[in-house]
Amino acid sequence: MAIDDLVVETAHGPVRGSDLGRARAWKGIRYAAPPVGDLRFRAPQPPAPWTVVADATRYGPVCPQPVFPNMPLDLGAPQGEDCLRLNVWVSSGTRPGDAKPVMVWLHGGAYVLGSSSQALYDGRRLAGGGEVVVVTVNYRVGALGFMDLSSLNRRFDSNVGLRDVLAALRWVRDNIAAFGGDPRRVTLFGESAGAGIVTTLLASPAAEGLFARAIAQSSPATSVYDRGRAQRVTEAILERLDIAPSDVNRLLGVPTAVLLATSQEVFDEVPVRNPGILAFVPIVDGELLDDYPVKLAQEGRSLSVPLIVGTNKHEAALFRLMRSPLMPITPRAITSMFDQIAAEQPDLQLPTEEQIGSAYSRFRRRSRSLNIATDVGFRMPSVWLAEGHSQVAPVHLYRFDYATPLLRLLLVNAAHATELPYVWGNLGGPRDPTLKLGGAKTARAVSKRLRTRWINFATRGEPEGPPGEPDWAPYRPADRACLLVNKRDTVARDVDAHIRAAWGSEMVGFR
Repeated sequence: MAIDDLVVETAHGPVRGSDLGRARAWKGIRYAAPPVGDLRFRAPQPPAPWTVVADATRYGPVCPQPVFPNMPLDLGAPQGEDCLRLNVWVSSGTRPGDAKPVMVWLHGGAYVLGSSSQALYDGRRLAGGGEVVVVTVNYRVGALGFMDLSSLNRRFDSNVGLRDVLAALRWVRDNIAAFGGDPRRVTLFGESAGAGIVTTLLASPAAEGLFARAIAQSSPATSVYDRGRAQRVTEAILERLDIAPSDVNRLLGVPTAVLLATSQEVFDEVPVRNPGILAFVPIVDGELLDDYPVKLAQEGRSLSVPLIVGTNKHEAALFRLMRSPLMPITPRAITSMFDQIAAEQPDLQLPTEEQIGSAYSRFRRRSRSLNIATDVGFRMPSVWLAEGHSQVAPVHLYRFDYATPLLRLLLVNAAHATELPYVWGNLGGPRDPTLKLGGAKTARAVSKRLRTRWINFATRGEPEGPPGEPDWAPYRPADRACLLVNKRDTVARDVDAHIRAAWGSEMVGFR
């Protein structure tokens, strides 16, 4: 391949990528100006144009984030506030004008962790078959992306992490054709917090027209709060920094390391005091977001975008393994969560102890709390979303049940995030120990089916599997079809009937 084939002219300047054999990649492309100095805590601004060909062979900086010993991550690149970068992968045969579907990925990490440069999200396998163009995006996390200062000073913007993603999507709209992608066929997909951004943007008029399809893997869809809760988090950080709310401009000069250390203290304390609550999440700000996304979906007011949404069968098991306080996984924490919800929303019709006991009677006492946590945090929000969004667009609901022998031995099973290497086709790498006790052949078959469905959905809106696999019907109240991903794919009717009986088909306010 001639070296000039790796140079692409973007709207802001030329970039040179690298030839990976089966695929080509452009990494660390700047989609916004460095959010530093006066731009800290502000909406992203367009980058300054350049004329000299920029090196796009290495990942750009990762958004600054604290280190959590119980959640170790290899971010794949150094940290730095000049982090608003994205990466593009295409197959070796893709050329400008090919107009291939585009899949734009948003990483997870509880809104405080993660990056687009994690090895797990290397896009050469997903893009290498030639069906799609893949884009992975950095957005600001933690206090830099989701601490709300706008209620204290109008110079600051709300939901800047969401605004980063919107800026990246506008970059894709304006530039992806030069890489061989079709800006009219963009699928926005993500996992955990990344999926939470997907489901939140489905409720934002500002996102209309920026993506044509969406996939939400394990979305904490109800973890969107009001300004009051966000303000209490902001005040806690300011108090620790000895900054008066009236003097919030001083945050612009706080060293990154100091801000990270302080925000980590608050992040650790919030779920201990308020089980089920995160410190940094999107908020209902009256600008990007007028109301809670699941509520808007249930009112038929979400964007008319076809959606795949689902969860893993044993989401909460990961949080138990990592001894993480992010989910209420003990009876005491769950009781505390219910008590706080009842105190904050006294008119709310919460499920009774009898209803919950009936719904979870088949589980042993030890696993009952884990299943309740899974359903409150992930499964029921996804079901509520499917119920509502199906009024405006086709929805396909899934549950990922597959676990390798090692994960079954560790009692992790199909825990939170265990589907990721299957979606990306990056099984068995040096950082993936899950195949140590075997199961590689079955795992690769599961991965092929899942990638085929995701790619077919991005290509033509129908999540068809390989030949011979069952048809995955849309979610409708008549049968509530759900794809169960395991050693073999099956489509079942209303697999959530027992928990819907307890939690209902309407959102009961877990936010």
